[in-house]
Amino acid sequence: MASSGAALADPPGDPTAVKENEKGEWFDAQGNPTYKVEADGKLDWFSYSGFRRYHAECHVCHGPDGEGSTYAPALKNSLKRFDYSEFVGIVVGGRKNVTSSTESVMPAFGDNKNVMCYIDDLYVYLRARSTEAIPRGRPAGRVDKTPAATEAEKACLAGS
Repeated sequence: MASSGAALADPPGDPTAVKENEKGEWFDAQGNPTYKVEADGKLDWFSYSGFRRYHAECHVCHGPDGEGSTYAPALKNSLKRFDYSEFVGIVVGGRKNVTSSTESVMPAFGDNKNVMCYIDDLYVYLRARSTEAIPRGRPAGRVDKTPAATEAEKACLAGS
């Protein structure tokens, strides 16, 4: 799946966490995955996991902390324009941008369980970076991972 460089979706909207599910994931008023920073500064488990996954799979091209590089754009800025469905579509199917002087290609990660099992985690981490809700670097603290989150992760990685 190739796409032009134009963002087709509405911006992601207000990231305020309003609802939590049994796994400990947070959602905004529109039902999109979002981050939650506790009053004591601890980050929700999934945003913390997104930090870890981003630095395992994405930072080589997109730079540390979503800040971009000479090779690929700053994803913290992209998340100001892309909604959740557009983000997932690009990660799953890849993207090709061609201008008169450059051509950039993001490969498709739809078959990579190390990305797809954590797609929401990556999104909420980058969403938090896009709003400066969390600073650069390793998050200072996090809430604990729930048993339901552990089971969901095992099932995804096993292919269930």
